[in-house]
Amino acid sequence: MSTRLDYAKASPEGFKALGGVYMAVQKSGLPKDLIDLVYLRVSLINGCAYCIDMHSRDLTKGGLAVDKLVLVPIWHDAGAVFTARERAALAWAEAVTRVSESHVPDADYAAAAAEFNDKELADLTYAIGLMNVFNRLGIAFRVPPAAAANA
Repeated sequence: MSTRLDYAKASPEGFKALGGVYMAVQKSGLPKDLIDLVYLRVSLINGCAYCIDMHSRDLTKGGLAVDKLVLVPIWHDAGAVFTARERAALAWAEAVTRVSESHVPDADYAAAAAEFNDKELADLTYAIGLMNVFNRLGIAFRVPPAAAANA
């Protein structure tokens, strides 16, 4: 797979604007590991190799056990491996990412709102939206994962 376009170089203003949203999420007060779990789940749903690779590496560097990392795609069946807050964030990420299918049901909103206050839920949703944008850029322009450089 070869890169089609370096979108950051082609449109630095757009990339800078996305960077602003990224920094707002980083400063939101949500735990980095929770954000990274959400980024990974969104990227798995969308099939973005670059982002899956990056966020898996970020999580393991941050101390996440490989045992937990490999269960992210099937977190629904992983029981107590994921905390209630992580499960709510992952469910919200799935509903928002699959918005055209899910229409984000009231039950999903209620479950997320039970774990996150209004600001946290808005910030979590910014993170989900941002990762969906980066996934689309990565897939559309064929950004290769870091692992490909080592192959």
